[in-house]
Parts: sequence; structure tokens; C-alpha cells
Amino acid sequence: MNLVCCSQVLLREVAEKQLKQKDIALTYAMAIKSKHEGADDFDWQPINEAIIARWSMSGLERIKKRAWDILAGKIQP
Repeated sequence: MNLVCCSQVLLREVAEKQLKQKDIALTYAMAIKSKHEGADDFDWQPINEAIIARWSMSGLERIKKRAWDILAGKIQP
């Protein structure tokens, strides 16, 4: 299963104050998978900039690590 319109979904989720980093990480993981499988083509820069604006660079790093851990099956979403 893949996600489409990844940029729009992630930008909307990052703007929603009730969503936490772990929520964003799940969608980020889905976006990584979707881009890798060719289901959606988008630019990571606006997404990463929005995450940094809300949480900082370390927040982006935490989200990316959790997303990759989800994809690797190391943690449950």
C-alpha cells in the first residue's frame, strides 16, 4: 500500500498542532516507501523545512530515525 500526495499530506499533518512527532514519523515512513516504489514523486525540502520550523533540526532527525525504524520493522508504528 502506498500514499499519494505525500507533500500535501505531510505538510497538513505538520501544521496540525495535536499531532506529535511519532504521528508524523508514520506518515514520513509511508512517504519514503511510496517514493521508493514510484507511487508518488515529490520534493522533500518543503516537508523537511516545515518540520524544522515546528520542531527544530533535532526534531527532523528524530522523525527520520523513527520512520526508518518503522520501515525496517524495528518498531511498531
